[in-house]
Amino acid sequence: MKLRNFLIVLFFVLAFQVSGQTIEDKDAAYTKTITLRADKIVAPLAIADSVKAIKVRDIIIQQYRNLNEIYTERDNKLKAAKELKDKNKTLAEEQIRYAENEVNARLYILHFDYISKLMLYLNTEQLEQVKDAMTYGVLPITYKGYCEMVLGLTDEQKLQIKVWLIEAREHSMDAGSSDEKHQWFGKYKGRINNYLSKAGYDMKKEGEEWQKRIKAATK
Repeated sequence: MKLRNFLIVLFFVLAFQVSGQTIEDKDAAYTKTITLRADKIVAPLAIADSVKAIKVRDIIIQQYRNLNEIYTERDNKLKAAKELKDKNKTLAEEQIRYAENEVNARLYILHFDYISKLMLYLNTEQLEQVKDAMTYGVLPITYKGYCEMVLGLTDEQKLQIKVWLIEAREHSMDAGSSDEKHQWFGKYKGRINNYLSKAGYDMKKEGEEWQKRIKAATK
């Protein structure tokens, strides 16, 4: 009996140690990933002061960590709510709405706190570089694409397109995954396309003509 109890206790001790090591290993791997990501964002900024560069890098690392924490907590709450759905659908739906609203509120505060910290060390151009780097450069690529595709754009229309893409980027910066980041731009591209269609542009035809110009330039 004593041997059996000893083996049970030993099993739980070993299981706890393995679990602890796994958590530590995962955290170390995640820290390495976001540190490398932050290094890649900071390098092109050409910050001469190495101390300042490290501070900027650490701010970016902490932002990724904060975002991960917010979305992990949300996902856990959504999972618990979905498990409750069969027993109490109304309560489950309320918990899902609460979890989403809570995330949006936390992201709103975190976003401006993050920007304000970066502004202590970066100029406007460098800040733009950080934002684009965090969102895969979709804004400049998409804006350039619209200008090249729709040749008749007025200055006012170009400005409106840029304003919406900037808004999309601000949301995209706070997204929890690469797919979600691209979804924000997709949402605003739909808005831009509708705007241009109402202005009289045939977006399908504009796209086809653009592809012809690209092929011709390649040849």
